[in-house]
Amino acid sequence: MKKKIISTVLSVTMAASLAGCALAPNQDEGGAAATGDGELQVGIVLPTRDEPRWIQDEASFTSILGDAGFTSEVLFSQGSSATELTNVESLIEKGIDVLVICAQDATAAAQAVEVAHAAGVEVICYDRLITDTDAVDYYVTFNSFDVGVQQGQYLIDAYAGQTDVPLYLYSGATTDNNAFIFFAGAWSVLSEAVANGQFTVANCDAIEPYIGQTLDVTADHEALSNILGTITTNWDFNTAKSLAEANLVANDASLKGDVAILAPNDGTARAIADAFNADADVTSFVVTGQDCETASLGYICSGLQSMTIWKNTASLASTTCDMVNAILSGGTPSTSTTYNNGVSDVPSNETAVTVITLDNINEPVDAGYVSASDIEGYPG
Repeated sequence: MKKKIISTVLSVTMAASLAGCALAPNQDEGGAAATGDGELQVGIVLPTRDEPRWIQDEASFTSILGDAGFTSEVLFSQGSSATELTNVESLIEKGIDVLVICAQDATAAAQAVEVAHAAGVEVICYDRLITDTDAVDYYVTFNSFDVGVQQGQYLIDAYAGQTDVPLYLYSGATTDNNAFIFFAGAWSVLSEAVANGQFTVANCDAIEPYIGQTLDVTADHEALSNILGTITTNWDFNTAKSLAEANLVANDASLKGDVAILAPNDGTARAIADAFNADADVTSFVVTGQDCETASLGYICSGLQSMTIWKNTASLASTTCDMVNAILSGGTPSTSTTYNNGVSDVPSNETAVTVITLDNINEPVDAGYVSASDIEGYPG
């Protein structure tokens, strides 16, 4: 594989990384920074343009990689593993040396990265680990287990001293390895709270054999698959709302009242909150989220969502850029941990996350991550 030596020193600040909506120097409208020889160094494949989270990632990559002197192009899979493979093949044809990919489907994406490896391209999994293949060189992610821990602990703290609080559990897509990690993290703290009588699980019979136990993503994958299969939102607003409504119809008033809700991300949190808010037998609810979406910050201001996890995409893109720089300079990226993808322990880097509530909602605003004027009901 050809290596292009990059002399640019990475010195990325938050302000610079969040200026990604402006085109980097020598960059065209399609997202690729042009070079004299027309060669493309880094290909980036993200799941969809239809969610705010991934638009933020695109902006961060465009800014950070461009400012650091890399040529790059971002393509979106739009929910299709077939499109994802086509995107990867297209980027390979353009001569990329490094593929950064956030998989649409953790297992199906193995084919795409194997094609990349066969072409001599090094692969960095971004935010979602691709499983059951050895064609993954590195993984960069937020601490996904800690995301779940923070969500679960928030519910525990919100209902400290209470007993028999109905607990509704929801998860992300079963095709996304992160959904397993998020849930395992949350259950690592919620399990004991259920066993001790603080919570009563209201919508997931499949979890009952594991009350008082923790679940390991690798060793207990089949059990987690069965559990998540009954509570999956598929990361989809409409699916989440329909499932929540079905759960509420199936339960009587004894499993309503004041309730705790583990929602996996902001989009599903808003959908689930809408469903619970419309049920006359639900007097109050505490619901988790993640991604720090502007709409969910508005829900937090109105009291319909309780918290979100801020995963600063600019920081994650910056960490990825450091790894790209090491690879293209002929070196080996420094890593801090490993993640097992079912075939190998993948060298990885983790980025910390922050819990955002009404009390510190100013933090992502002050950092320039979101605009206060875009947050409905912002108190600042």
